[in-house]
Amino acid sequence: MIRAVPLLLGLLAVPAAQAVEMPRIFADGMVVQRDQPVRVWGDAAPGARVHVSFAGRDATAQAGADGRWSLALPAQTAGGPHVMRIDDGTQPRVLRDVLVGDVWLASGQSNMEWPIAQSADPEVEAARATDPQIRHFKIPKSWAGAPQAQLEGGEWVASSPKAAPKFSAAAHFFARELRKVTGVPIGIIDSTWGGSRIEAWTDAATQGLDAAALKAQAERLRDSDERALVQTRANLAHWNPGPADDAGWQAADLDAGDWLPITVPSLWEKAGWTGMDGVAWYRATFTLTAAEAKAGITLGVGRIDDSDTTWVNGTQVGQTRMQYNLPRRYTVPASALRAGVNQVAVRVSDTGGGGGIHGQDEEVFVQPAGAAARALTGWTFRPANVTVALIDDKNQHPALLYNRMIHPLQPYAVRGVIWYQGESNANTVADALKYRTQFPAMIEQWRRQWQAPALPFLWVQLANFSSGVDQGDQSPWAVLRESQSATLSLPATAQVVTIDIGNPADIHPLNKQDVGKRLALAARHVAYGEAVIHQGPVFSGMHSEHGLALLSFNVGDGALAARGGGEELRGFELAGSDGVFHPADATISGDKVVVHGKSVPIPVAVRYGWSDNPVDANLINAAGLPASPFRTDAW
Repeated sequence: MIRAVPLLLGLLAVPAAQAVEMPRIFADGMVVQRDQPVRVWGDAAPGARVHVSFAGRDATAQAGADGRWSLALPAQTAGGPHVMRIDDGTQPRVLRDVLVGDVWLASGQSNMEWPIAQSADPEVEAARATDPQIRHFKIPKSWAGAPQAQLEGGEWVASSPKAAPKFSAAAHFFARELRKVTGVPIGIIDSTWGGSRIEAWTDAATQGLDAAALKAQAERLRDSDERALVQTRANLAHWNPGPADDAGWQAADLDAGDWLPITVPSLWEKAGWTGMDGVAWYRATFTLTAAEAKAGITLGVGRIDDSDTTWVNGTQVGQTRMQYNLPRRYTVPASALRAGVNQVAVRVSDTGGGGGIHGQDEEVFVQPAGAAARALTGWTFRPANVTVALIDDKNQHPALLYNRMIHPLQPYAVRGVIWYQGESNANTVADALKYRTQFPAMIEQWRRQWQAPALPFLWVQLANFSSGVDQGDQSPWAVLRESQSATLSLPATAQVVTIDIGNPADIHPLNKQDVGKRLALAARHVAYGEAVIHQGPVFSGMHSEHGLALLSFNVGDGALAARGGGEELRGFELAGSDGVFHPADATISGDKVVVHGKSVPIPVAVRYGWSDNPVDANLINAAGLPASPFRTDAW
């Protein structure tokens, strides 16, 4: 069970055994930002004089009546290891193995959180992680109704083959690239939560919310969670406590007499299993005639959050990984079927948030070949290896994650921010349009609170993915990408385009190596001032003549190119004055793209890569970096 540490707003808890209390980010092995004043703060006894020494420099501050104190040490050049000593005259604290380098805050949702262990080539990448001057600080998932002074937990961990599998893959590969070009220690503060909306990372004031009302709502949420948790524990007590060995639970002859009935489709949280994550099983039966069994069937087991393996009569018939919103439809051959009663077993693995079989009633069915689908009902359920915590869905509520996972870090100096988030705000076009005001507002808020108006802020644009929510030319993901691109109007920002390295069938593409490399290119340009090609072609204008749409791009020092070679481009659409878009032909002509189509004799508008999954869009520059999707219309 994860619960907030009781803290006074803006104050650290001062244990009796230790006179000086520090934010948890100050710890052995930490990395502090080079070339900026070293801000140090904490709590001590009221009126106490606190002396801090670090790398040959020192400063003193006096705690106020509330015990709070803060000071700034002179900026340091990269190096270390050093020792930081914090002494109030009674019981000093000594922090060892402190490095001075560049500190980057990595935040967002699951694609930034995604660990090396679940990314491409995990064993190879873990074995390569031998540089102890790359260090990660992972903030645990936590929330609060008001801004807190202390993190719930976390520690600095030096990179090693043993530790690396748990590191954020994108952030680690980013750090690895920066180490190559800067040669200085790199610290990554990992403050991420899968499935989180941007509202959760933005403070109440920026969203125009009443802070007192938000705090009261959070208290009600906590009370409600406590009550729900009692029910979940009572349900789990139906079986022996502790994780169950689920080997063989797919067997057709399994004795499932002690399994409990459950409504399908419906997330298991709605059936009395609030706060439960991990592995659980579903079973159901259906009956076939001899002719139906001989012909084979199509089995629908709904949408499954997050992953499933499905068996019929003990034979595996399907498996889908990390596709929480994809209806499962599996073809079941005659060899797996029998006349009479057939057994379905579904093993569900949920990594957080909602879990289980959900979706529409018509998505859970049995359909014999050549016949109509019929409902698959009568499901039973048993958890296997699960955890229970009071954090589910808190990543959907305004300000709760900011209060607990961002605010306690301020004003710890950082070189910049890398951000990968937006999937949870791309469920509807209206949601995605709103993001173009929410995203820059959050960036400006963070910069203001860090007192760094030009704090570099780099983000990953949504990758290509078949979300299932786009219809015709209405694509929430395309609009969200457009909202991300619009935020480039803020200074000291950059965007990494990834529509060429996603996975249409997986919202968590495994290739985080290229994500890290492209983020590092952006950092080298924005944060370090290097003249490197850090982005693909950027659309700059359009004019029409002789039935052709001529598109101009900013390409920097590169040139326009087509991924895979040649000059033929894909992913373009044209519309005339009727506003109806048609697939179009496009070619490269020097520094322009020429778009034309027989269906549109007089082009009025062009769209490129305008879908959730623009897998065919192939416009790049000479460096191989892709162009961002765009549209010339505002329809």
